[in-house]
Amino acid sequence: MRFSELRMPVCAAILAMPCVVTADEAADQMVQDALPVMHYTCASIAEEADGDEDFVVTVVQKMTALSLYNRQINIEDHATTDEEKAQLREAFIAALAESCAADKDALLGGVVDNAVKATLGL
Repeated sequence: MRFSELRMPVCAAILAMPCVVTADEAADQMVQDALPVMHYTCASIAEEADGDEDFVVTVVQKMTALSLYNRQINIEDHATTDEEKAQLREAFIAALAESCAADKDALLGGVVDNAVKATLGL
């Protein structure tokens, strides 16, 4: 499975998720949700998913939410219009695809975090 095949489902899921969680309980739950999937690499997520795009979207969504929370990022500070959000989605997916193409054995959590940084210019 290639990231380009997942472009629209991943994009939609990422921007549909909550951007900033402020309650400690919610943050703890976010960490608990993400921990079981942090072992994936670019290659292993594709293998495990075996064509199930929803699985990949769910994993990337958990990792992205944790990255945004850890960096205290509110997407609304970076994009408010649908067009701006679409541009962020495109840049995020491109950054994911580029990093995974460069190193299929890279940990996906790091790839996601780097894609967040690159997309938002951090």
